[in-house]
Amino acid sequence: MHATDKEIADQATSDQGAHAPPAGMHDRRWLALFVLCAGVLMIVIDMTVVNVALPSIRQDLGFSEASLAWVVNAYLLTSGGFLLLGGRLGDLYGHRRLFLIGVIAFTVASFACGLATTQTLLVAARAIQGLGGAIVDAVSLSLIMDLFTAPTDRARAMGVYGFVCAGGGSIGVLLGGSLTSALDWHWIFLINIPIGIVVVALSLLLLPRAPPSDERRHLDVVGAITVTAALMLAIHAIVNGNDAGWLSGRTLATLAGASALLVIFLVVEARVRAPLMPLAMFRLRSLVVANISGVLWAAAMFAWFFISALYLQLVLGYSPLQVGLAFLPSNLIMAAFSLGLSAKIVLRYGIRATLAVGLLLAAAGLLLFARAPVAGQFVVDVLPGMLLLGLGAGVAFNPVLLAATSDVAPTESGLASGIVNTSFMMGGALGLAILASIASGRRAGLVAAGADAIDALNRGYHVAFVVGAAFAAAGALIGVVFLRTRPAEPAGEVTQQRPNA
Repeated sequence: MHATDKEIADQATSDQGAHAPPAGMHDRRWLALFVLCAGVLMIVIDMTVVNVALPSIRQDLGFSEASLAWVVNAYLLTSGGFLLLGGRLGDLYGHRRLFLIGVIAFTVASFACGLATTQTLLVAARAIQGLGGAIVDAVSLSLIMDLFTAPTDRARAMGVYGFVCAGGGSIGVLLGGSLTSALDWHWIFLINIPIGIVVVALSLLLLPRAPPSDERRHLDVVGAITVTAALMLAIHAIVNGNDAGWLSGRTLATLAGASALLVIFLVVEARVRAPLMPLAMFRLRSLVVANISGVLWAAAMFAWFFISALYLQLVLGYSPLQVGLAFLPSNLIMAAFSLGLSAKIVLRYGIRATLAVGLLLAAAGLLLFARAPVAGQFVVDVLPGMLLLGLGAGVAFNPVLLAATSDVAPTESGLASGIVNTSFMMGGALGLAILASIASGRRAGLVAAGADAIDALNRGYHVAFVVGAAFAAAGALIGVVFLRTRPAEPAGEVTQQRPNA
């Protein structure tokens, strides 16, 4: 019998209740939660703070329009590729230890980003940031579950955690705009250093020491490396496709290498004792559909953040602070839905309908951006699209997670959420690379034909927005046609959780 969402939540509460916090930790649990949320907030902010500063980074370090995507993709690829592995390392060596390692790695990489004066150094440091962020994401939720064993306390803790995860986007766009305008883009990374130091110091004092697992598990390092390398090669081919030629030997060889690594990854996953991504789970129809819809959702959403930030600064001439304020309405809407509005809609209308409506709203928002003119006005040409995209993203996020876990056993629901979260990361990276390449190719063609430079740039963005809208609409169509789940039961904590391995 398939487990309902409520059964998954109840079983998770029962399983985690067996792991009570050590003596003396009870009175400090909420301080420990604050520390964990501070570490997670640093990671979440970094996902949006960079988008606002991208035009400034491009101008300072001389990135091309297409290669600029690597500032985002380097982070997404390592973060998504090592998310599930980070959870397994936490199980084996202790969640507290891995949390500290992740925060330290992220902080050191932020320092390198802040001092970067070359494209190579910045992209490499962003990749290390992604690795640290993956570890923090993978173990922070497990630490919260260990600290809060009573259902009421756990629900309150997850509400705080969910709000921090969603609200971090709003903080990120404002912080990115403020720091880039008042100082320069290096400070969006340097600000992480004092935060990281404080989080590490307080973690050593407040987080419980738990003995690592005695179970000797095989760590699927080969799986993590091969799938990450495969996606990096694929995106490299896409980003450089316009310059090198889509049928050139270099592009085809790169794609062939990516395909070979992907085949190796699938072989490894089929044979390894503890696979990074168990292939047997993909026999579950709802999980497969949720992952496909999640990839398309992420491709549209990450492209929206990236390309609309460029449109606002390079076409409309917004300052970084103005870009941050322009994103604020959509981020506030997404934060509100993370606190429970999306879950209520799912309970009323079901997972499939809610997912489809959310993705169609996002598609409509992208189409509104696809008509934004060179001399666009915020209230008429920017705000409506921002509101629809914030609403659509907020509505669609929880249904994707619920669909991914609706047909899995209670003991596998966390892994299912981790898989779909990895799909978000990889879908965002691939979608961003594709749409940035499309925009760049369209702009180059128009300039060669004698079009005005700014007009050509804007029309290139228009094509990318249309393709992004098609991604979102396709995700909605796939969900409606292929998704088969029962109406969701009240899922309590599940609707508040971030994906975790």
